[in-house]
Amino acid sequence: MDYIIEMLHITKDFPGIRANDDVTIRLKKGEIHALLGENGAGKSTLMSILFGLYQPTSGEIRKNGKKADINNPNDANKLGIGMVHQHFKLVHNFTVLENIIMGVETTRRGVLQMDDARKRVIQLSKQYGLMVEPDSLISEITVGMQQRVEILKMLYRENEVLIFDEPTAVLTPQEIDELIKIMKNLAAEGKSILFITHKLNEIMEAADCCSVLRKGKYIGTVDIASSDKDELAEMMVGRKVSFAVEKDEAKPKEPVLTVQNLTVIGKHHGKHAVKNVSFSVRKGEIVCIAGIDGNGQTELVYALTGLMKTDKGKVFLNNKEITNAGIRARNDMGMSHIPEDRHKHGLVLDYSLAENLILKSYYKPEFQSHGFLNFGEVYRHADELIEKFDIRSGQGAETPTRSMSGGNQQKAIVAREMDLEPEILIAVQPTRGLDVGAIEYIHKQLIAARDSGRAVLLVSLELDEVLNVSDRILVIYEGEIVANIDAKDATPHELGLYMAGSKRSEVE
Repeated sequence: MDYIIEMLHITKDFPGIRANDDVTIRLKKGEIHALLGENGAGKSTLMSILFGLYQPTSGEIRKNGKKADINNPNDANKLGIGMVHQHFKLVHNFTVLENIIMGVETTRRGVLQMDDARKRVIQLSKQYGLMVEPDSLISEITVGMQQRVEILKMLYRENEVLIFDEPTAVLTPQEIDELIKIMKNLAAEGKSILFITHKLNEIMEAADCCSVLRKGKYIGTVDIASSDKDELAEMMVGRKVSFAVEKDEAKPKEPVLTVQNLTVIGKHHGKHAVKNVSFSVRKGEIVCIAGIDGNGQTELVYALTGLMKTDKGKVFLNNKEITNAGIRARNDMGMSHIPEDRHKHGLVLDYSLAENLILKSYYKPEFQSHGFLNFGEVYRHADELIEKFDIRSGQGAETPTRSMSGGNQQKAIVAREMDLEPEILIAVQPTRGLDVGAIEYIHKQLIAARDSGRAVLLVSLELDEVLNVSDRILVIYEGEIVANIDAKDATPHELGLYMAGSKRSEVE
């Protein structure tokens, strides 16, 4: 059998952890080959080795049967291997066109020749259905568009092996459907795709076959046509996984968070992003704000948590007005926040895991005296949370947070926020980028918080999560709440209509 890429017996060691342990993966030409595994299973490490970002401790790579030495990404590009990273590698104050050609620019006497490049980018974008605006700045386009730019970067370099690392983690459901179409078109044109994910629905829809890694070891490769989600989940986690969320009927009590006529001006423009929104969240219930990304969810959460000023309206926490309170004051009054952007607002990446776990409580008497941190207590506290929330890291509490996998970074934030035992937990896409085992775990945590009498405000783009976890659903469209539905009565179709703005109900 002719394989375009073979990764044979790859082992990769980092301090304190073996990320890949004798892994062999083979990719055929024109195939979409999914790589599935829990957070921290070694998927991104393996693909980073193929792309030349890391060197394997042992093992070899072959391209079309010949041994390939890939010492850096330039070597990978010369061999026709390209990669779209989980966190995009784009220069935000450059245009789309400048980002696509960066590193392979055509110059004449030291002057950039952009005309040919522009023609070629426009031609590629038409050919593969990747419409972009070449002169837009990266900072002004949506995340889905940024991803198209990353894909065009690979096509511009004539790469024939395309690696997608968690490509759907930041996309809306509509953009995910688009991307799967694009990947299938690329495979039909003879490109070969390696696709890292832990979303089983996407694998069933997009991939031809799937290789599973667990804790750095290769578990096996299955043909998708003859497999199902349950088999893949069990291979990935090592046990049966329940896709249903088990929970009892909610028993809501008095309101914890009350929002009255809230209006917020958008971050990037002078228009209102949130328009006259009123709702409340009671003790013992999970209220979910559902909607397509970019309909005011971000600004609403920023206003509730103190990251942004409100324009009009009031916010109350346990009947005390907090509309203009500072962030720490809100935390001390019992508000916890799992933010949508874990790198920007959730973690200090260059701090250790232990330090990140006390970011909201370091000033409290148990962790400091006279302004000096009590590191013994800080590490004891971290070890407790690492154990309780199953946070996997190479060097335990001392691990630099930057070196942890995305899913384990997310678990660290969830651990810190839950540990504060809040009155209200505002959880924004808490399972973004997590594997099925971790999602199951976090859903249980949200329901446990609800059952212990806490109020939970969930903001999610995942329809399954919205329908399975919430007790009450508020649909937001263009900054307004257009529906307030009991989750038991909601259907995906009806929610889709509200989310697209083609239906609205009287919201009490």
